[in-house]
Amino acid sequence: MKLKRTAKGLALFTIESIPANQQIIEYVGPIINSKERSAIGGKFLFEIDNHQTVDGRARSNKARYISHSCAPNSFARIISNRIWIWSKKTIKPGEEITIHYGKKYFEAYIKPIGCKCQKCLQALQN
Repeated sequence: MKLKRTAKGLALFTIESIPANQQIIEYVGPIINSKERSAIGGKFLFEIDNHQTVDGRARSNKARYISHSCAPNSFARIISNRIWIWSKKTIKPGEEITIHYGKKYFEAYIKPIGCKCQKCLQALQN
């Protein structure tokens, strides 16, 4: 995988084809509790459940560069308190890896400034 600069910032792209339903990358970082999550607030926090969150702010967490999309090509699967990103469909070489960030995140951070995912930008042009 490769990081590339886009109009939205850095994003994660494939180098080779990724088949559908394939584990792609782990979202890594220390696991923090809900009190710590509330104190930190903001981006790069990925909830495991109501009590545990992965703090993915470290730049070494390449999965933090996966962009939001309302029509994503990947999804998260939580397995034993680890967050794995899986492909929903075949992802072609050079394609950006995207995921839907979830309703709470979307409402708090994306909706106020307008979604800039490919699906929403195309809808605006029509």
